[in-house]
Amino acid sequence: MARHQALGAAGEAAVASWYERRGLEVLDRNWRCSEGELDLVVNRPRAVGARDCVVFCEVKTRTGARHGIGAEAVDHRKRRRLRQLASVWLAAHPASGPRDVRFDVASVDWDGRGFAISVIESAF
Repeated sequence: MARHQALGAAGEAAVASWYERRGLEVLDRNWRCSEGELDLVVNRPRAVGARDCVVFCEVKTRTGARHGIGAEAVDHRKRRRLRQLASVWLAAHPASGPRDVRFDVASVDWDGRGFAISVIESAF
């Protein structure tokens, strides 16, 4: 595995752990279909009187700011693609009841010693 792929996988694992520490359940990592790939799909369990929420998270891992923060890489084309992929995922995983959908973007910065994670909830 190339170094940048290994770093990306480690960043995704760090974000998955970030969600799990907050009580969310990881449903899929690197889910692929013919249209593309979703980095993380997580479920926020329903609170009393609320619906489950499926969260689709795009993870961008960086080693420096020379290319900007990761969230800046999620432009209108990428957002449209993520919405299409989410529709395919939802069709492949029918729910037993109503659920909400949210799109998050996680920026992960690696400084050589550890990850700094910033998650923008409901990014688009």
